Amino acid sequence: MSTTQVVHTALMPCWRRCYNLPTTATSSIIPMQRSVWVPLTITGNANTNKCSRMIRCMANPRRVKMVAKQIRRELSDMLITDNVLQFAILPEASLGADSYLSSVTTITDVQITTDLQVVRVYVSVFGDARGKEVAMAGLKSKAKYVRSELGRRMKLRLTPEIRFIEDESFERGSRVIEILDKIKNEKSGTSQSTELLDSSANEDDIEQLSSSENDDDADWDDEDPDEGIIYVE
Repeated sequence: MSTTQVVHTALMPCWRRCYNLPTTATSSIIPMQRSVWVPLTITGNANTNKCSRMIRCMANPRRVKMVAKQIRRELSDMLITDNVLQFAILPEASLGADSYLSSVTTITDVQITTDLQVVRVYVSVFGDARGKEVAMAGLKSKAKYVRSELGRRMKLRLTPEIRFIEDESFERGSRVIEILDKIKNEKSGTSQSTELLDSSANEDDIEQLSSSENDDDADWDDEDPDEGIIYVE
């Protein structure tokens, strides 16, 4: 038996008799299921016969990523197939309207805390201002329903709390792309106008050269080739 197991076994009665703990603080390490080893601190007070414990649990980082991916898949499927969630996002859909009429909701990212207690779901809503407001309000109102559905779909010891957060990164990216396209179009328009000016200037130069050549030919034709020549018989 290792030292950790010995300490753990020795402290079990102390945990059970929490109100009869000594005045000194006791620390040990306990294992968590599917988690790393974490410290457990127990403090007691002889005057108040009370104790306090602080447990900080951190899951394996690989498991955290797997749970986040699974939650994202389940939420994406719920946005497509779950009528309750669809009607909360788009109330007009319950009246027979097109589900893509006013807004389209997508999940951009899912982040979960290391203790698997809180999930932050970043949602991007494409639509007008009213559609975005209604969609986010509907999602936040159905947070408990989504949590219960996730608990039913996923085999977790504790279903985490769901928090929906609006993600505006796509909109900012779209605005940046529009600005870049506008600048590009302005530059292309300026270059085209410059080319037109250059081409018109070249045409004017060609016309001037051709007109000067025609004038020279006309002067040459007007002159008498025998003028000034004396013929002797």
